[in-house]
Amino acid sequence: MNVHPITLSLPKNIYNSLRKRAEKSRRTVEMELLDVVTAAMPASEELPEALAAAVADLELLDDDALWRAARTRLDADQSAQMEALHVKRQSEGLSAVENQILEGLVFRYERSMLVRSRAASLLKTRGHDVSSLLR
Repeated sequence: MNVHPITLSLPKNIYNSLRKRAEKSRRTVEMELLDVVTAAMPASEELPEALAAAVADLELLDDDALWRAARTRLDADQSAQMEALHVKRQSEGLSAVENQILEGLVFRYERSMLVRSRAASLLKTRGHDVSSLLR
């Protein structure tokens, strides 16, 4: 996956809200902002095969399994490693190996987010209140 760094100036209240969300979930502000942007983007009609496979059979799961899927996150070690590599990339650049590791971690993160969002969508369609997943 290609990654394109950007610089974005946010109003203080929006930044503070993202910072608080990030602290609660023990993630970076960048990761929280990526979640917000991803949620606001229209769904692509065609997913890469590996990502499409991740959500292909979610409809077949019972509600309990969907709740578990909707609550999964990248584990803390992988999240910390991804954050450290993002910081290093911005400050001094990454080696080819580090860049491959980061791409793999970003793929796992995107896969996790896709599964979480699709599971939440299915739960909502089935009549569940999924607002607790937003915290």
